[in-house]
Amino acid sequence: MTGTDRPSRVRVYRGRRESREGERSEPSTRAGSETTREGERGEPSTRAGSESTRESREADRAATAAMLAEAGADGVPAVRVWAPGRSLAFGRRDARADGYDRATAAAREHGFPPVERSVGGRAVAYADSTLAFAHAIPLDDARSGLNDRYEAAVSTLVAVLRGVGADVERGEPPRSYCPGDYSVRVAGGGKVAGIAQRVRRDAALVSGCVTVAERGPIRAVLSPVYDALAVPFDPDSVGSVARGGGPDDPNAVRDAVETALADGRVVEVRDVSDLSVDGED
Repeated sequence: MTGTDRPSRVRVYRGRRESREGERSEPSTRAGSETTREGERGEPSTRAGSESTRESREADRAATAAMLAEAGADGVPAVRVWAPGRSLAFGRRDARADGYDRATAAAREHGFPPVERSVGGRAVAYADSTLAFAHAIPLDDARSGLNDRYEAAVSTLVAVLRGVGADVERGEPPRSYCPGDYSVRVAGGGKVAGIAQRVRRDAALVSGCVTVAERGPIRAVLSPVYDALAVPFDPDSVGSVARGGGPDDPNAVRDAVETALADGRVVEVRDVSDLSVDGED
């Protein structure tokens, strides 16, 4: 997952950044302490409602934009892998749908605060153990390499998840949540990860999410949400690393993904709070 020339070092950002209340440490996200791998549970304990979730997501978006701007400016790629916390992220098309209000109400009822993404795609449920990743890649020529970066990202995720013991493969089942061409699934089973890409003149952002565990609550919330949006959805299309035989500990998966994205380069570890968020998203 590189640009035209391979840089010798990479910045790895860790920690969380809040928009109003300062820094905080990563949340405790051991899924096994809250639910069985496939079991659904009652109303979960969430962070302080939709407003705080929205602010946290805005802070994450600002940090990602700053990573991308920094990589384009000085030619050093950057990586961040983190647990955003429980939420239901709606895309632009969802927000324009007639059933959007019913969909957001369903998300709240299931303990998933709704937030809106600035990109397309369909609704994605983030459980406490779900991971997000962002890889900012400097570019010499923004007109080339799009498909190569996608292919490299899929191959990397498949190798990483197999490395932690999950039986996964490229692709996704029919009627999957947030369908896309670049996904990873449990072999013969549900979707585990999806990948997106954004390109600017001097850098590309390859990003996505990985469902580590908590498949039951995700299935439970996505069914009424997609029904409200009038979008075909099969609950069995939801997979997880744990479902594929891998760990249900997001910390183990996070470390493996971070190492793979660093790709053997010299790592400069930085705190995400050090990023300047003055750049334009």
